[in-house]
Amino acid sequence: MTTWSVNGTSSSPPEARAARRGGGRLVVTDARAAGASRRGARGGAWLQALPFAAVFAVFFVVPLLLTVMVSFFDYSAYALIPDVTLRNYREAFEGCADRLFAPAPELCTTLKTYLTTLRLALTVWLITLLLGFAVAYFLAFHVRAVAWQIALFLICTIPFWTSNVIRMISFIPLLGRNGLINQMLMALGIVHAPLEWLLFSEFAVVLASVHLYTLFMIVPIFNAMLRIPRALLEAAADSGASPRQVLTNVVIPLSMPGIVIGSIFVITIVMGDFVTVGVMGGQQIASVGKMINTHMGALQFPAAAAHAVLLLLTVLAIIWGLTRLVDIRKEL
Repeated sequence: MTTWSVNGTSSSPPEARAARRGGGRLVVTDARAAGASRRGARGGAWLQALPFAAVFAVFFVVPLLLTVMVSFFDYSAYALIPDVTLRNYREAFEGCADRLFAPAPELCTTLKTYLTTLRLALTVWLITLLLGFAVAYFLAFHVRAVAWQIALFLICTIPFWTSNVIRMISFIPLLGRNGLINQMLMALGIVHAPLEWLLFSEFAVVLASVHLYTLFMIVPIFNAMLRIPRALLEAAADSGASPRQVLTNVVIPLSMPGIVIGSIFVITIVMGDFVTVGVMGGQQIASVGKMINTHMGALQFPAAAAHAVLLLLTVLAIIWGLTRLVDIRKEL
């Protein structure tokens, strides 16, 4: 429907007359044209998103659906059997209920492995959060010049320009039984025998993971802190707030989107990492990623797919809990 409004009154003549009458302005509003324009805009937006949606579907959705499908397959020592079975999920938790409700309760191997992986992920997350927040805070609020911020950020990221495997291997001459740290501690008389737990232990896995993934925590927090108005900090200080109060009541709440995004990065990477666990743990520490890798090496693809689905559900539950804390869409 097409309507015209002249000086606040509306009418519907058979055709539009582009004119001014009595000093009034002729306004033409066409609902059908506006609706067509909106539909055209939506159609253009969908066309723009189509290539990215296609890439997302081919390289993420389809492999994920295939993984879920294979997790219900049966298998033998020589072949996959396309069948619908819960065997892989039953075997994943086989004996868990009996051990939990036994006179002397204990966790089954699968639950122990998942708890170990979760403990490593939370430990790495906490350390990277403290380090990443401190570095981001220094760069955002104590380095005024943008050029210096960029320069210091690049200096901090120099180690990340090399391969992860090379950086992990470089810890061996440092933490080994005859490594630099043990030699220094023995020379100073602090210890009388080499410390065995420095390498091929959970400590080594956590140390290497913190070194590898702290950058994933620094960048989102730094980006969130750059969006905090400096006038807001000055107003809080002028109101009598101490530096600690400004930090806890202003900086941390406004940095929460970056903290949540960095936490998602670190936790999801560590939960599925098996290379760091294998190299720094000396193949002695179990993790879910290493369990999946072991099944893959034994050509037990349905069992590996079942653990991959369980790991995905666990990570999605953690991400869902983190996104309940803050709306990260404001940061994206």
